[in-house]
Amino acid sequence: MRILIAEDDRSVAGFLKKGLKEEHYAVDVCYDGEEALFQAQVNEYDLIILDVMLPKKNGFAVCQEIRQEGNLTPILMLTVRDQLEDKVKGLQVGADDYLTKPFAFKELLARIQALLRRTQDYKTQTLKVGDLEIDPVARKVTRENKTITLTGKEYALLEYLMRNKGRIVTQTMIIDHVWDMNYDGLSNVVNVYINHLREKIDKGFSKKYIHTIRGVGYKIDENEDV
Repeated sequence: MRILIAEDDRSVAGFLKKGLKEEHYAVDVCYDGEEALFQAQVNEYDLIILDVMLPKKNGFAVCQEIRQEGNLTPILMLTVRDQLEDKVKGLQVGADDYLTKPFAFKELLARIQALLRRTQDYKTQTLKVGDLEIDPVARKVTRENKTITLTGKEYALLEYLMRNKGRIVTQTMIIDHVWDMNYDGLSNVVNVYINHLREKIDKGFSKKYIHTIRGVGYKIDENEDV
């Protein structure tokens, strides 16, 4: 899952990014409201963490514009101001939750998880490709009812492929959704992790699910004639 952090305090932004990456989220960071709005417009995020006191455009304005564009991505607002009026305003312009600084990272993480459960119920449904299954809630992967152990990044890549079952996804699409960096056209990180998945998902099984579409990208499909 991919999260956007809009926070002008770089130490706070760095702390949040580090903690969320350790929880296996892909994270993008920006430091002003105009950039936050732009990133929300051009990228697909599972959740946005939005500080109220952003330069150039405050968090309330950013949130309101995001909602006016029909974007329903969950938004968690952060502020140092513990005024009821601010909380009410944040909720009125479309925020889903509100957290006052300072806060414990565990509380932030719990609120993020609650928002994702509440607003993206479809992501809790079991994903299946043939006899390969993912339980997104337990983050458990099985094939032929045998548990397969994956690293956090391997799991994120497999989940993204399975949510796009039968569709070709390019390296750029994978980088954008699984890694928190811009693809430069040179990195072979995607190919490396695809090979890791093949070793764990396909090796030893008669049917192969992970396919390379030469010159285009990758696809997961139970049909081997791709």
